[in-house]
Amino acid sequence: MSAWAPADALGRRVSCGAEYATVRYVGSVPPTAGIWLGVEWDDPQRGKHDGTYEGTQYFKCRHPRGGSFIRPNKANFGVDFLTAVKDRYGLNGEQDVRHGAENTLVFGKKTVEFVGMDSVAEQQSQLNQLVDISVRECAVSHAGQKEEISRTCANIRHINLSKNLISSWETVTAIASEVQNLETLNISENKMKFPSTSTSVSSAFSKLRILALNRTEITWTEVLRCAPGWPALEELYLTSNNITVLERPDNVLQTLKLLDLSDNQLLDGNQLHLIAHLPRLEQLILRNTGISSIHFPDAGYGCKTKMFPSLKRLAINGNKISQWSSINELDKLPSLRSLQCHNNPFMDTEKNPETVRQLIIAKISQLEVLNKSDILPAERKGAELDYRKIFGNDWLAAGGNWNPEKNKPSEEFLAAHPRYPLLCLKYGAPEEGELKGQQPLTLKNQLLTLTIKCPENPEQKPVEKKLPESMTIQRVKGLLYRLLKIPGSELKLSYKSSKLEGKEVELDNDLKPLQFYSIENGDCVLVRW
Repeated sequence: MSAWAPADALGRRVSCGAEYATVRYVGSVPPTAGIWLGVEWDDPQRGKHDGTYEGTQYFKCRHPRGGSFIRPNKANFGVDFLTAVKDRYGLNGEQDVRHGAENTLVFGKKTVEFVGMDSVAEQQSQLNQLVDISVRECAVSHAGQKEEISRTCANIRHINLSKNLISSWETVTAIASEVQNLETLNISENKMKFPSTSTSVSSAFSKLRILALNRTEITWTEVLRCAPGWPALEELYLTSNNITVLERPDNVLQTLKLLDLSDNQLLDGNQLHLIAHLPRLEQLILRNTGISSIHFPDAGYGCKTKMFPSLKRLAINGNKISQWSSINELDKLPSLRSLQCHNNPFMDTEKNPETVRQLIIAKISQLEVLNKSDILPAERKGAELDYRKIFGNDWLAAGGNWNPEKNKPSEEFLAAHPRYPLLCLKYGAPEEGELKGQQPLTLKNQLLTLTIKCPENPEQKPVEKKLPESMTIQRVKGLLYRLLKIPGSELKLSYKSSKLEGKEVELDNDLKPLQFYSIENGDCVLVRW
């Protein structure tokens, strides 16, 4: 650190202790003598003012108390990339190793613990074999002398440059241009300037497959401006960047398989239409993006959308989706197999989480994994049969009929239950006897308090459990497997009721829910194997 500021100090990133800031002013601050740096802190709590001192505004801050003045010798302007690498991996010529806990090298697929080097030549040899490098929080601010990285670390493929002092995308390009086979790059938590106009396409990122730009303050426009330089990119992470609006990628990002836009407050769900034609996108992560609805207007009920043609995995946790109509829309996605949707208001529309799970499974035909839990064929069949039965009276009231010629359910019913006609084709229309006593527009799904006994194993004490009426016998067996450590296939279940004195009813169909057998509160489930 020096009493003099570098010539290019303005706009540079600096650290001061554990705090990070951007230099907004370099010069004198009368009546004091000497040079000062006016900095805007990443954490506004660290500041004192908005860049104004004794009536004179020297610089501007986003936060009214986000700025302060510091002397240049208090600011760390950082080191070049190679210096950070040598320091982090103990290859700086010093005998003692400063970062012992992280002192490992990756050679190909082999991780080797590194103790010390006997000679400069040996150090050079080790640097040349480095494949995976992490210099997170090492105050990297610039690339260093040209071609020094390519001469010294010829085999690097993966770089973690997160939380450093990189001030511009040009610095990232300068480092990457010397790493011929760069595949993975993490430059998250570097608040940097990105190109404001289209620039000539660099070959620096020609082999880059994975790029993390979380917390860099990049905009979607800037992403698209840089994207021509990422011709092979497969995964792009853009969390926490205040991205609110999207634009349609034009001949860029066409190789992208994963896009993470979590923790950006998107203007609305229609923003998704602008990225819906990325041909290879398989995974879209939209956690906490503020969206309240999802809609694919190009496809009607029971039809598939042309949007997101390859999308297999979707995460929409922590949003504001309150209507089941958005879940109906997800059935239009032709390739969707996995969904994460916790912490949305629609998840609270039923008292029992098991009911919500059943509804989602019944509404999205091709789903195989829901909230990280596999959907087994028996669970799908049970959910679809229940759905068909539970909304049967609504179907009849809306114009549904067992006679195909008279079966004309209303548009309103089809909008709320677009899969219902397909479920009737799959399993047959619900029979009149099935629909007696069904509650319209809701899943009657109370929790049953049941006593579970093992009559052939007196050492096993009876257990009291609260189970939803809609729980299938197969899922009950799964629960008992966890309790008793006996495979479900070996279990035989029956139940006794106070209403059926001396009679024992076998629970013999794994696909049927508990309510099918008219089990009530206080009944006793008997387990044999």
